[in-house]
Amino acid sequence: MIVVTLGGNAILPPTGAGTIEEQIAITTQAMSAVADLIASGERVVLSHGNGPIVGNIIVRNEAARDTIPPMPLDVNELTARGVRRPVVSVVTQCVVDSADPAMTRPTKPIGPFYAAVRARELESRKGWVFREDRDRGFRRVVPSPRPVEIVEWEAIRSLVNSGAVVIAAGGGGVPVVRSATGCLRGVEAVIDKDRAAAVLGRQLGARQLVNLTNVDGAALDFGSPRERLIERMTVSEARRHLDDGQFPPGSMGPKIEASIDFVEGGGEEAIITVPPRVLEAMAHRTGTRVVPDGERSS
Repeated sequence: MIVVTLGGNAILPPTGAGTIEEQIAITTQAMSAVADLIASGERVVLSHGNGPIVGNIIVRNEAARDTIPPMPLDVNELTARGVRRPVVSVVTQCVVDSADPAMTRPTKPIGPFYAAVRARELESRKGWVFREDRDRGFRRVVPSPRPVEIVEWEAIRSLVNSGAVVIAAGGGGVPVVRSATGCLRGVEAVIDKDRAAAVLGRQLGARQLVNLTNVDGAALDFGSPRERLIERMTVSEARRHLDDGQFPPGSMGPKIEASIDFVEGGGEEAIITVPPRVLEAMAHRTGTRVVPDGERSS
């Protein structure tokens, strides 16, 4: 079984036009390789991010409909290939720890930027927390605790074993906390989708976690003249580079952390690459692989 997670920026890149035509073209390209994977007989669970897309939805709530391009329609590459496999979306609850220190330290920015007066009004009226961006204004921030458990994992496993292609833990899932009596209660937070996918992969016993993003893979000294792609890292090497600040929290950091968590939890490898090159990456010809300590270099 393989868990494939598609980053929101890979579907709606920051430098793109954001039109429905562009989003459909990018999604079709991404899903073409995944469809080939499914057609070959692999059992696949899909997950996805939603950062820029959810931001657009929030802007729509604040502005006219023509401010943001329309949302894309679904793209089913399996149908184009004549592959008859049911595709099922599962609304997924993601358990977090109510005692997680992150619950009291909102850090995840969501939604549009506001002027100072509007931000203060919303803070007073709704209790929202804002962080200032010196150049763009104020933006709401919410907690981003670590995921502990995917509630529906057994149902997802049953669906996959029955032959379905399952889409789950979208945007990190719906964050909930579990009470002492076992009851679930929703909380205002955003779960990192890479970490949620890693938790789901561990619970399902997946052998690979494939993270599709908008860069070829993880790089050392990113953005500098010395930038170089890392083809393979052991868990210890990945953790050392993370501790050295090579992978910032707002970009590659969560992907590396999720990769470490997944491999330490029993996965064979985690892969980071761009959508069009997923099959090459799985054949170890491109992208970045995170593997267990002790695995010999091939």
